[in-house]
Amino acid sequence: MEFEREDPMPEIATTPQIPCCDPSEAVAYDVEQAVLQRYEAGARQPEALLCCPTDGYDAQYLANLPSEIIEKDYGCGDPTKYVAMGETVVDLGSGAGKNCYILAQKVGATGRVIGVDFNDEMLSLSRKYLGEMADKLGYRNVSFVKGKIQDLALDRDRAQAWLTQHPITALDELNRFEAECDRLRQEQPLIATDSVDVVISNCVLNLVRPQDKQQLFQELYRVLKRGGRAVISDIVCDEDPTPAILDDPDLWSGCIAGAFREDAFLEMFEQAGFYGIEILARQAEPWQVIDGVEFRSMTVRAYKGKDGTCWERDQAVVYKGPWKAVQDDDGHTLYRGQRMAVCDKTLKLYTDRTSPYQQDIIPIPPHTDIPLETAQAFDCSRAQVRHPRETKGVDYRATVTDTASSCCAPSEGCC
Repeated sequence: MEFEREDPMPEIATTPQIPCCDPSEAVAYDVEQAVLQRYEAGARQPEALLCCPTDGYDAQYLANLPSEIIEKDYGCGDPTKYVAMGETVVDLGSGAGKNCYILAQKVGATGRVIGVDFNDEMLSLSRKYLGEMADKLGYRNVSFVKGKIQDLALDRDRAQAWLTQHPITALDELNRFEAECDRLRQEQPLIATDSVDVVISNCVLNLVRPQDKQQLFQELYRVLKRGGRAVISDIVCDEDPTPAILDDPDLWSGCIAGAFREDAFLEMFEQAGFYGIEILARQAEPWQVIDGVEFRSMTVRAYKGKDGTCWERDQAVVYKGPWKAVQDDDGHTLYRGQRMAVCDKTLKLYTDRTSPYQQDIIPIPPHTDIPLETAQAFDCSRAQVRHPRETKGVDYRATVTDTASSCCAPSEGCC
């Protein structure tokens, strides 16, 4: 939930710089090529300074991993700790496979883990240990596939196979290849729509070209099931990177130039349709400071599933506090202690056992259930306090005097 402000947020003085994640950002080099070359080298030889060092992984999961995978892992957080048994998980930019092999143990034999990477060297490294890890665990629930994380529908191995059989020698043949890629996205997607419980990533989203970042977040949203979540660890900055930072290919491949501004990072999730967006971890001291700009690790969790029709079923919720009022991602304002009218969809979002809100909310169901098929449309555009008679019914006249269930039973000594 977001805090509702009684006073407008004060303006913050800024210097004119290139906006974070603006697709119009231009650099004088090929971002993808710079990243590809840097991580190809990192797959061959460990590079300690390639990304922000990460501590805190559970030792019981690391104990089963080959040392090469640990040595050649590059990340800035631990999104694996927010995944549960039996879930289907996609790891964006899976690299050497460390997070995937940890997740394989966490989701168990009934779960599934898919690592997505564009780098052939990293894919070769991660796939090298598939058999060994399956033998250790007693099951095989991990696969590594080739794709771009901003285009999770295109299976690039299938696209390459088609291209090998149909070499391009003229522009009209290029059009045929593009049409085949579109067909693959529709008929044989790498990651299907609404198919994943959790999407994780560890210090990879910042490596995507600025003009592709909006599509990247749309893809995160597309592949998740309703109620699914993204858990993303990445590098963020406190202000926009300077032009000098953006013009340095080493800083781009080193997880600096493509870093998200902290507030813009959260806004990207919001714009893609996510709700319940929450900072789970934020590095207190910056990892690096360049040109006065602070860069640090941050882990964010965001949920999919707030879209849908609003139906009136005489339901209400009470926000427990401690804040006087809060506002959710749909603009609903909840006032502490007040019975706020909500639609059926919103009640479920607030009270589901996996909801980020449920610990702060008391649900007030109606005394007489209103079947969904007879429910009327609910106006979610304004905050409404619901009178108790709306949930109990205007003709409710019950009297309950059973002392056995009284809150002031003699044994408790409260009366």
